[in-house]
Amino acid sequence: MTTPATSLTERVSPIDAGAHVVAAHFLGRTPVLALADGTVIISEPGNETRIPAHEEAAILCAASSGSTLFTGGDDGRVVAITATGAITQLAHEKGRWIDAITARADGAIAWAAGKNLSARDAKGEVKTWIAPTTPRGLSFMPKGYRIAASHYNGVSLWFPNAAAAPELLDWKGSHLDVTTSPDGRFVVSSMQENSLHGWRVADKADMRMTGYPAKIRSWSWSHDGNWLATSGAEASVIWPFQAKGGPMGQSPRECGVREFKVSQVAFHPKALILAIGYEDGWIILVRLTDGSEILARSTQNSKEAVTALNWDASGRQLLFGTQDGHAGVLSLPI
Repeated sequence: MTTPATSLTERVSPIDAGAHVVAAHFLGRTPVLALADGTVIISEPGNETRIPAHEEAAILCAASSGSTLFTGGDDGRVVAITATGAITQLAHEKGRWIDAITARADGAIAWAAGKNLSARDAKGEVKTWIAPTTPRGLSFMPKGYRIAASHYNGVSLWFPNAAAAPELLDWKGSHLDVTTSPDGRFVVSSMQENSLHGWRVADKADMRMTGYPAKIRSWSWSHDGNWLATSGAEASVIWPFQAKGGPMGQSPRECGVREFKVSQVAFHPKALILAIGYEDGWIILVRLTDGSEILARSTQNSKEAVTALNWDASGRQLLFGTQDGHAGVLSLPI
């Protein structure tokens, strides 16, 4: 791929994170970064506040409700941080790491520590289920208080408030992460074998998405739920989910082809525009309707992989972070 003719690089406001960026989120319009060294950065214009959310410990995972950032560390703590910098410890799983965490808009969260999967609803009530093996990925389903948890040999769908055992979507192998479509019709997991596996929830019909040269570490649904963009190749592989059978029998699209692998993807919240981050630190924006590309960030450092990428709710700001501690906010023209 040649450099796109148009560029937005001058509209990036840099943030010196100083450590590996694990996650990037917006709390309202406030950019917030979770760092591997246990620090959370709240980046107001002209003022950056550093909060030791996990002192002398690493942040392993993070999720956002839109107003609160939730982090899980190798100290076994689950911590909530607001845009004002207020910190609340929600759980302490002593002797365990927090392996995965997810959150939804009403403030409900779920986290995994060893085989224990805990769900804390918006009122603060906690329920726990012991999974067959350690959950690697978690995702709230869009309808009802239900959680998808990926683990060895499949994905379990758990209603924390129900007495019934979780429903198992089975498929042999190691499932790494899990996501659910915005309409709740599909559940998709990433696999150790450089592939995706999906199920249609209504009848548990299987679907396999293969051909990746690397593991899929990042994915993002389009705002209309019709497309699932993924990392793991020298382009973003984008699967169609408009049909009743999802992507089965259909070919994916590939956008943003370069010589470096895609490391992060993030769909715009209101338009069919995809932000793509690469292992060499580049970021481009691609419009799905015609494939046009705009350069958002370039770098000469091929070791500076983009490790976090996220839009704000309005779609006017894009926050990113890298493996070696660089970060920034791209502000789009209004």
